[in-house]
Amino acid sequence: MPIIVNLDLMLARRKMRSRDLAAAVGITEQNISLLKSGKVKGVRFDTLERICTALNCQPGDILEFTPADSATPPDGASITPEV
Repeated sequence: MPIIVNLDLMLARRKMRSRDLAAAVGITEQNISLLKSGKVKGVRFDTLERICTALNCQPGDILEFTPADSATPPDGASITPEV
């Protein structure tokens, strides 16, 4: 999956437990766990906003995009191998 969730990293940086984040955000610990593992198909913007508020971070600190095909640059330009 090209979207990586770095929530566990942010929790460690902030020295916060999943339980505390769940209480601050207003969702269950199980949903935090699912989000940390990347087993969710989406996250609501209001939930993301509350997570960022609780962790004092930006959405980009939690979510990371990695292209599925690393041989193609993000702008869509083609790469020609050097000969």
